[in-house]
Amino acid sequence: MSTLLEFERPIAELEVKIKELRHLQEGSELDLSEEIARLEAQAVKLLAQTYAKLTPWQKAQVARHPDRPHFKDYVAELVEEYVPLAGDRCFADDAAIQGGLARFRGRSILLLGHEKGNNLEERVKHNFGMARPEGYRKAVRLMRLAERFRLPVVTFVDTPGAHPGVDAEERGQAEAIAQSLACCLELTVPIVAVIVGEGGSGGAIALAAGDRVLMLEHSIYSVISPEGCAAILWRAAEKAPEAAEALRFTAQDLSQLGLVDEIIAEPLGGAHRARQTTIRAVGEAIDRHLAELVGKDGHELREGRRKKFLTMGRLLEG
Repeated sequence: MSTLLEFERPIAELEVKIKELRHLQEGSELDLSEEIARLEAQAVKLLAQTYAKLTPWQKAQVARHPDRPHFKDYVAELVEEYVPLAGDRCFADDAAIQGGLARFRGRSILLLGHEKGNNLEERVKHNFGMARPEGYRKAVRLMRLAERFRLPVVTFVDTPGAHPGVDAEERGQAEAIAQSLACCLELTVPIVAVIVGEGGSGGAIALAAGDRVLMLEHSIYSVISPEGCAAILWRAAEKAPEAAEALRFTAQDLSQLGLVDEIIAEPLGGAHRARQTTIRAVGEAIDRHLAELVGKDGHELREGRRKKFLTMGRLLEG
């Protein structure tokens, strides 16, 4: 791993010892296999114990890990004949939101998703996954294309939030997000949304108002970041861990609240440790939900989707 999370340090120290012993054993007559096996078992046990009791703040760090699979990684592994489509036909093409036509397990679909990038150059190009208005207008254009050609829509959500700059506000950021959200609720084709990393604020839900909303086990989905919440409530960035506890933004919390439909299990140690395994698990989940949705009456899909989101947060009497 190129990025080490602080709470993973004891695990990393064991892994370094294992590598050193393997290197020492190579080209020598020393037999260190028993010691290596012991340390490997210890590392796996410690990894399992650590990830079984992650705090919400630690889960936020895992969700943000730069080595987690991104939109282009899912595209490369899960679909064939991907044809990227660019531009909002109003202002520009926003690299933070990617989309296009593809074939997924024999089925034609429309793909949409946030892209953060895998290195510093790519992250700057994709604005760290924070879309401007033209990104959401592009999403609307592509979703309407899916409606026209009766294509299911699959979205991958991974953004800290919409771009907060003055330029975005000048070009109608709030209106663009609202139009994208409204478009999701108007479609009569199936929509499956997957929160694969961060699901931050309106910038996330603009692509996540689907018939089925799935979350990777260590992803997060919230109205605001823990840092933003801490700045508003306590005016102190160091209060972010406390804000993370209060926000209840983990996949497990949101499943209990009925806000997500399925939690997709991640490999031991998180998606960043086994990218291909994670991508395959996401593909299986998408395929299963699409199979249940495709063929349903479009108007019933739309009404069911609207009802689903309108009832969220409603208090029950009794």
